[in-house]
Amino acid sequence: KVSVGTQASKAFKKIKGAVVSVEAYSNSSSGSDTLEDLFGDSGSSETSTSEGSGVIYKKDGNTAFVVTNNHVISGANKVEVLLSSGKKVKASVVGHDSVSDLAVLKIDASNVKQVATFGNSDNINVGETALAGSPLGSEYATSLTQGIISAKKRTIDVTDSNGTSTGQATVIQTDAAINPGNSGGPLINLAGQVIGINSMKLSSTGSSTSSSSTSVEGMGFAIPSNEVVSIINQLVQNGKVVRPALGISLVDLDYVSEADRSQTLNLPSKVTSGVVVMKVNSSSPLKKTDISKYDVIVSLGGKKVSGLSSLRTALYGHKVGDTVEIQYYHKGELKKANVKLTLESNDKNTSTASNSGN
Repeated sequence: KVSVGTQASKAFKKIKGAVVSVEAYSNSSSGSDTLEDLFGDSGSSETSTSEGSGVIYKKDGNTAFVVTNNHVISGANKVEVLLSSGKKVKASVVGHDSVSDLAVLKIDASNVKQVATFGNSDNINVGETALAGSPLGSEYATSLTQGIISAKKRTIDVTDSNGTSTGQATVIQTDAAINPGNSGGPLINLAGQVIGINSMKLSSTGSSTSSSSTSVEGMGFAIPSNEVVSIINQLVQNGKVVRPALGISLVDLDYVSEADRSQTLNLPSKVTSGVVVMKVNSSSPLKKTDISKYDVIVSLGGKKVSGLSSLRTALYGHKVGDTVEIQYYHKGELKKANVKLTLESNDKNTSTASNSGN
């Protein structure tokens, strides 16, 4: 007889019952004469479009709350949660946020026996053990992988399903195996606490059609628990995350030719990065400054702005009502302006701008 009890297995026991599989469904047309078509089902059927993981983090009366990734449930008209016991229950979406890629679901709490707790992601150390659960969704539910924290704060570019850049994210990097189905599941420390929500992995570098493309292993990323807690609290309270907006249309300076930088923007040759203001909307807080068309923003809140992604990252680090300093070039001269951040009048625009001028 050999005693193989480890701290990792003890940690997993503390959270195992709180880790779930999340299945999202959408309607699709069958395109053929089925029994459902003939008897009035309008030819549509539910198909599973996405499967991921989630973590039960809170019970409140008869309701339990589950955090998962937004991309797991995005576009679905029905969501179900498979509990660790094997029982499948209906779930409803409390709120979701595409910028942070987080969503909150709620389920009946009567079958929930265990709830996870969050650790402080600022206190993790590179090299410490990290555990990840539920790879490949429900087929391998309640399984576990192990690795280490590879980096505490790794800044990576984030794109949406269309490949459009939505900004940058500061994430935890780990070499614990992250596979399809891990999305929305927990990254766990040896105390059995959630220190991150697994969100993505790097599988290759370079273009897939390029000879320089390289297969990558052990590059998984998780949203830090401190950010997760902040986002999910807002989703439960408001159903959405409220972020400040500048109310301007922008374009990366990289898209502007050398000739136009000099002749149209009157920009000094030493300025090689930033964002060009193309339009200031009527509701923009910048209306109270002299920032106008063809000005180039190079800093916001003390953080360098090299393009749209870094501007979003700098902006979303603040709250509505904060006053920030913006540094910009106006007719070739570096100027500063203090701006009180507000929401745009439609209260729906959580993006700063896009290259298309929206």
